[in-house]
Amino acid sequence: MTAGRAASWRRYSPAAFWRGRPGSWRTRRLLEVHLLVLLLLTAVASTALFLSSRQVQHGAEALASREAPAVQGLAAARLAALRAHEEANSLVEMDLIGVAGSGEAYRSQLSAADQGLSRIADRTDQDLGTVKGLLATYSDSLALGTSLSHDQPLMRKLRFREAESLLTRDTVGVAPRLKVLQRNQLEHAEATTAMGRWQHAGWWVAELALIATALTLLSALFVLRDRCGRDWNPYLLAALLLTVLLAVVPLMTAYSTQDELDGALGDLRRITETSWRSGPPAEAQQHVTEMSEKVRQRLTDGTWTESVYRGALVGSLFAVVLPALGLGLRLDHDYWRRR
Repeated sequence: MTAGRAASWRRYSPAAFWRGRPGSWRTRRLLEVHLLVLLLLTAVASTALFLSSRQVQHGAEALASREAPAVQGLAAARLAALRAHEEANSLVEMDLIGVAGSGEAYRSQLSAADQGLSRIADRTDQDLGTVKGLLATYSDSLALGTSLSHDQPLMRKLRFREAESLLTRDTVGVAPRLKVLQRNQLEHAEATTAMGRWQHAGWWVAELALIATALTLLSALFVLRDRCGRDWNPYLLAALLLTVLLAVVPLMTAYSTQDELDGALGDLRRITETSWRSGPPAEAQQHVTEMSEKVRQRLTDGTWTESVYRGALVGSLFAVVLPALGLGLRLDHDYWRRR
């Protein structure tokens, strides 16, 4: 019974099944086909893996260097302009206009808003010229209102009303225009980091090609051992291990990076929404500052992924070279030199 089971296993085992598939092929032709298929598969897998990984890395770099600072800067500029108006109104209500150093608070906020817009000008494709011009006019109105003497209350009131109109007027005011810019910038950040249809397709191509590569390597190892009586080829074994690593590590890293980017985008949405809420601008500024630091830390923690992608590129090159060496040397030694 035991001998029968052993014979049945030898007849119907995976090795027996695979041995019968290319049974009519000559060993040399079979190895050459394996070599050609491996070169094609590894080339496709390496290209797709590099392009897909590079796209994820590009999105992370763009979010960290351009998109996130632009979203944060626009939110900070809007809150600074609103707080400047609040500080100027406090001067009027407390009758502190003309007191030495009394206008430093609102002037520092206006300066922060202007400098913030200047810093992000090269990090966004949006035109900030109109907003900067309105902000300058708004600043002039506040300066004129706070420079008028106590015996000109009507003119002072007129200047402050003019400044408030420049700041809050629907559609054309500083705050509404900044809100539109914030919305556009946030949408641009989301589009920059999103994993689109073609990127998903690239990962599918890379993974399927790597799976096919692994199966072809197993087949080549089986042919060498079954038909040629050779021990396990070290080049092909190394290529098989490398193929498994390439199929797992870059993909896991990509999705880990995408999770970090999604988290950063969530924080940027909250930053934007906080700057839109009604309430004390000082509290909103504090909240935005804390969340901006959280975003910077999150994006800084993801810089290690660049090393993984560089390693994947080097590994992809070896994935092409190792099968060529393993099968090429064996074919050269056993067949090609004997022509």
